[in-house]
Amino acid sequence: MVEPARPGEYEVLATETLHEGRIITLVRDTVAMPGGGHSDREVVRHIGAVCVAAVDDEDRVVMVRQYRHPVGGYLWELPAGLRDADGEPPLATAQRELAEEARLSAERWSLLVTSYSTPGFCSEQVLVYLAEGLSEVERPEGFTVEHEELDMTVERVPLADAVARVLSGGIRNSSAVIGVLAAAQVRATKPELRPADAE
Repeated sequence: MVEPARPGEYEVLATETLHEGRIITLVRDTVAMPGGGHSDREVVRHIGAVCVAAVDDEDRVVMVRQYRHPVGGYLWELPAGLRDADGEPPLATAQRELAEEARLSAERWSLLVTSYSTPGFCSEQVLVYLAEGLSEVERPEGFTVEHEELDMTVERVPLADAVARVLSGGIRNSSAVIGVLAAAQVRATKPELRPADAE
């Protein structure tokens, strides 16, 4: 939940679009400051994403190894994807991504955590789901494996080992770090989670 600013504070006085792309738009907002005056803020507006901590009956989490060009190498991640299909609810996006990347479906879905990846300059919100009761499925009809996904590998990692990888620096993707640690906490303490259709 985002706590709104008080009325009259942090109001956007002007917006200039610096770049508009398929996934992100870069804008410069001129924002009124609460102490008087104003300041410019460069903001990356992002379409949002989903991520899936898929944990099987043996307490193994499904991880993918994918090349990420901005960091110049491979990262261990959870199945994930952009919310770029018009009108597709986020849970449906998560279900589709799990089938596309890991050829899996799940009987039970919960919203595990919601995070803003880099709120200092970016609006990207990531919904991280817990998927349980896994079974193998075919990839969705019409899905084509291409680009970095041609080189992607899938592995089931014991949840305790995945937590150790997070703490040793072996898992650095922020959504994967959050998802692995949250899934381990859920398995350890069994808190009540939000329903899968929550946001």
